Amino acid sequence: MEELSELLMQVVEDGASIGFLPPLNRLEAEHYWGNVLDPGVILLVAKINNIIVGTVQLQLCTKRNGSHRAEIAKLMTHPNYRRNGIGRALMRTVDERAKKEGRSLLVLDTREGDPSNLLYTSVGYIQAGRIPNYAMSATGELDATIYYYKSMMSIYRR
Repeated sequence: MEELSELLMQVVEDGASIGFLPPLNRLEAEHYWGNVLDPGVILLVAKINNIIVGTVQLQLCTKRNGSHRAEIAKLMTHPNYRRNGIGRALMRTVDERAKKEGRSLLVLDTREGDPSNLLYTSVGYIQAGRIPNYAMSATGELDATIYYYKSMMSIYRR
């Protein structure tokens, strides 16, 4: 809990748009992690030297008409470990886990203009649309979000 909370506080302080605004205090971070896991959420972590440096969540749709899909959420890489392929490795791993869970459609969203947009398109996600004024930034400005999807059907056919 302590390492996950520290990671969350660091990425929020560094400007990540993952549902929180800086400054994020430890109590808020611990509350988030204490409530995030349920039967429909799979949390993957990346470690270097036994220290958590990144996470991503696979949120399985539990509705009967959505049992084929999942949402990718809260991809985080500690600011000190960025540009080392951790985010890309987490995305590959979460895609494989989704496949094992029988999910053929993955969706995610991210703030327009963030570096994560390039990562998502580079690992096969396709832009589905843009919603203006979706999330408030630390400065009070309203930023657009971009929705992406990835069909895993071609992966199943191999």
